[in-house]
Amino acid sequence: MLDAILGKVRTVLYWFSFVAMMVMLVTIFAQVITRYGFSYTAEWSEELARYLFVYVVFLGSALIMGESGHLAVEFLPNHFKGTIVGKLLTLLSLVCGYLFVGILFFQGSKMTQVMTFQTSPGLEISMSYIYAVIPISATLMLLYLIRDTLRFIKGEEVKHEEVHS
Repeated sequence: MLDAILGKVRTVLYWFSFVAMMVMLVTIFAQVITRYGFSYTAEWSEELARYLFVYVVFLGSALIMGESGHLAVEFLPNHFKGTIVGKLLTLLSLVCGYLFVGILFFQGSKMTQVMTFQTSPGLEISMSYIYAVIPISATLMLLYLIRDTLRFIKGEEVKHEEVHS
């Protein structure tokens, strides 16, 4: 069930990232054309591109976490795979993941609340909408951590990607 939900989340994150990158590209391209061709720059265009980039980075991080695609040093876990030491290293990795996601969620939530009263100068929207992506991405990362933890408890291998150059 969780895997089905996470599959749908992955699809949404992928398409959001794709559309946001395309909007960023068009916005920046239009900004360059209007700046150098017509000596005009829309004040909101740079802000929109920046905020879309922030969203793509945070939501993309959740997407990559779900695919175990983050760069990691896997020498020890791969060396001790299938042993007690390997299981302890995986458990330590999961605990560190929960700590990171917890800090990200609680601090991101605080920042979102604090920024409620500030508005962006170009788009004139509450900055809390921009900072809200932090606890949202932390929640998505938590879902992937729960999936990995359930796999660990069942004795299944928690997926570790190897980096090839």
